[in-house]
Amino acid sequence: MHCASCAGKIERALSEITGVQSASVNFASESVLVEFEEKIVLESSFLKAVESVGYKLEKTLTVENTEEHTSHLNQTSRQEQVKTFKTKLIIGGILAVIIFLGSFPEWFSFVPEFLNNNWILLILTTPVQFWVGWQFYAGLKLLIKYRTADMNTLIAVGTLAAYFYSVVVTIFPSFFIKGGVIPAIYFDTSAIIIVLILLGKYFEILMKGRASEAIKKLIGLQPKIARIIKDGEEIEISISEVDVGDLIVARPGEKIPVDGEIIEGESEIDESMITGESMPVSKKKGDTVIGSTINKFGTFTFKATKIGKDTVLSQIIKMVEEAQGSKAPIQRMADLISSYFVPTVIIVAILTFIVWIIFGPSFSALGGPVSGGSFAFALINFVAVLIIACPCALGLATPMAIMVSSGSSAKKGILIKDATSLEIANKINTVILDKTGTLTEGKPQLTDIIAFNNKDEKEILRFSASLEQRSEHSLAKAVIKKAKEEKIDFLKVHNFQASPGRGVTGEIEGKKYFLGKIATSLEAKVGKRKESLEIEGKTVMVLSSSEEVLGLIAVADVLKKESVEAIKKLKEAKIDVWMLTGDNKKTAEAIAKQAGIDKVMSEVLPNQKSEKVQELQKQGKVVAMIGDGINDAPALAQADIGIAMGEGTDIAMESANITLMRGDLMLIPETIEISRKTMRIIKQNLFWAFFYNSAFIPIAAGVLFPFFGILLNPIFAAMAMAFSSLSVVLNSLRLKKI
Repeated sequence: MHCASCAGKIERALSEITGVQSASVNFASESVLVEFEEKIVLESSFLKAVESVGYKLEKTLTVENTEEHTSHLNQTSRQEQVKTFKTKLIIGGILAVIIFLGSFPEWFSFVPEFLNNNWILLILTTPVQFWVGWQFYAGLKLLIKYRTADMNTLIAVGTLAAYFYSVVVTIFPSFFIKGGVIPAIYFDTSAIIIVLILLGKYFEILMKGRASEAIKKLIGLQPKIARIIKDGEEIEISISEVDVGDLIVARPGEKIPVDGEIIEGESEIDESMITGESMPVSKKKGDTVIGSTINKFGTFTFKATKIGKDTVLSQIIKMVEEAQGSKAPIQRMADLISSYFVPTVIIVAILTFIVWIIFGPSFSALGGPVSGGSFAFALINFVAVLIIACPCALGLATPMAIMVSSGSSAKKGILIKDATSLEIANKINTVILDKTGTLTEGKPQLTDIIAFNNKDEKEILRFSASLEQRSEHSLAKAVIKKAKEEKIDFLKVHNFQASPGRGVTGEIEGKKYFLGKIATSLEAKVGKRKESLEIEGKTVMVLSSSEEVLGLIAVADVLKKESVEAIKKLKEAKIDVWMLTGDNKKTAEAIAKQAGIDKVMSEVLPNQKSEKVQELQKQGKVVAMIGDGINDAPALAQADIGIAMGEGTDIAMESANITLMRGDLMLIPETIEISRKTMRIIKQNLFWAFFYNSAFIPIAAGVLFPFFGILLNPIFAAMAMAFSSLSVVLNSLRLKKI
């Protein structure tokens, strides 16, 4: 493909196949993503559909192809293109320079006289026209066989017009001499235009390689070998031979082959390539590990749970590829314009030729006579219009920015499912944050110990943790965890009893103790200390004996350390922030106050979350929902943009448009900022593409000539067209720094 109109034709042809739900052709990545009914559509239908509009599929890639194979094909194809273009540019460039020097003997008197001969120039130009510029003649095939046109059509018609006119002048010079003028040739125009456009395409391919390197880097992270335990021995096998359930040994400094669960040993693992977090993460028995992350220190054994295309890395690669291959709504507008642009340009070029052949002067803008009179003048303007209007930049404007942005985001741990999501995120004005696991850690922690009657805080913790040893309540786990961290010895408990909703009781050293809700008769003794803790959103448990209150223990699901800063950033960006929770109003407001959130939805049942999103959408809000649990999935799907925390459940990630691979809330304002920067770059790209393609067409047509004597030489038109594509690509590459 050579421009957006190529992509549009292929897309329409594929969409018309019965059983195809959608087809999205990406000009920048040279790929097509088709969603279809497998039982209805044969793979050969895609080949026929693409061929019916004058193109062909280089390779048919099915879902069975691995990402590595696909990447290898793309890379090999790009390398072959670069090699071919380089050879053609060297030979074509040398010939074009010689042709240019030989075409103007009055300027370059040092050039050997034989190079001024028209027949010699014809011989030198022919390989440039038909070998160096061969790829542009696909456009003529489209025009003749399929009655449609693309960028190649403009270049082919323009350069061939200049070439064949010059051939006729060379073969039949007497025909023109009869008109009283010396016949001129335009072999230099034809040759230089082809070389300049090819040079622009060469740089474009090189830059495209840089834009898609995020995928290559991700694929390069995958290890090749796994060390499994079989029959009590360690053996090395290819990663493709690993099965779910295999026991795999990970040594220090090695990459973990596949996803799994540690069954023996512990270590610290560098997960930066997945989460973007630079600090190693401690892992122990029972913890999950992610394939392709790096084991830093200890040796451990883990059981393979996900292999091949099911691993986290493979899913990330798939999401990035789909995002890069999808289209943003703003791109569809550019594609629509491109589909009408090329035929319009051909009509304008023909009208330009007709007008100037009738009314054209017999002298040039340089003041001298035009060889060939008004016909030559008309021809030059005809060629200039065709060349300046090539819509390459228009086709690259959006997909190049999407490719670079989604790749850069993935490195930071932000996975964007599609280009539409990237565009909509730019418009978000309301964010809803689920409380548990999103705004908070999602794991209750012991936050306060208050001792009464000259008791010691460690003693209160020892008695409380001892009582909770046999409890299965989530609050009990927080107390026990704290005691273990403090290396406190547990006491033996007899006659343990748990009362649901009340607490636990047991005998320690012959004395009865109670931990939980306090009896009304003892309420006065804890005073305002308990009330002040509850105002902060904490759950308070009272430790007492049969005679007295010994102390208070407060447990809370604490805010993530970055929550306050993230909320502040969102507010600074003029975004409304809401907190959504099933907690009672009092607890919810306490947590919200700590986070700096003014708007709270409390006592919301799981099945009501999506309704709350709808309520805000009905007010005209563009809503982003951030959550991590199964019960958040309907709300994530309902929101304009669903953002799932990567530490959450698979179903939440599947329902979301964007996944944050680590639970860092600072990635939320960063995601919105990435979207805004991407849209800014896309709009700049579209402006420059339209500017180059539209503003110079009237000048190329000769509108300024009657008033100012200004003409646009076709060679300069070719330079401007090549530069327009390069400017779009280079501008898009700025997004690598986000």
